Amino acid sequence: MTSALPQLPAQFAQAIKLIDHAHAQDPREAKNTGKDKVPHELHYARQMTSWLAIRCPEASPILQVACRAQHFKRPRRNGKPTKKRWKNYELITLDMILNRWEIPRDSFPRTRPGYLTWRAKQKAQAASQVADLLGAPEIQPEIAEQDRARIAALIRKEKLDSDPEAQALEDVACLVFLGDQFDDFEKRDDVDEEKIVNILRKTWGKMSPRGREIALEMKLSDRAKTLIGKALASADAS
Repeated sequence: MTSALPQLPAQFAQAIKLIDHAHAQDPREAKNTGKDKVPHELHYARQMTSWLAIRCPEASPILQVACRAQHFKRPRRNGKPTKKRWKNYELITLDMILNRWEIPRDSFPRTRPGYLTWRAKQKAQAASQVADLLGAPEIQPEIAEQDRARIAALIRKEKLDSDPEAQALEDVACLVFLGDQFDDFEKRDDVDEEKIVNILRKTWGKMSPRGREIALEMKLSDRAKTLIGKALASADAS
């Protein structure tokens, strides 16, 4: 992944800096990062940006921020949301920030309805709290209100069927899953081959033709390629 995104205006670059500061508080370590110890959510956000550069090399500042922030949650103190607006992000401490990892997948049933409920809560939460962050006084010049609303709408993936930027974000999330998370996910005890093939088929169905084209060019494990082949075969047969 060598493509580069357009340089961000100052206010959007500052927004991403705030977002990354929050992601960096995740106590979990990311896998597949070699010797480097990287917080899970920070690694995920960076992967989103990397794949966005491939999927949409001319991505707007709004789409860049939405991709970076789709797993975001605002600061909390002692487990409760703070009433204060964002002030001096350098002083935000670990006990104040409990991000997306506070809504673990395990807190919902391992069923399709459970998954959909979990994802819906995550998207709504991230969109609302990113909109709050984007009004932080550190961000100068201010990000226009309509731009903040647009970023939140992208994170919620509104109008996915008709909004090219929302579809691009969906493609990027699918590419991150396939390229960075799939092999570990497939090895889980609660995931058999039938289930993973079904998940892959649904993942493929979410992607645009361009997203699928990129996915087919990815350097995947032999096991991943085999399972994707089965997923595509079952999709063609249905």
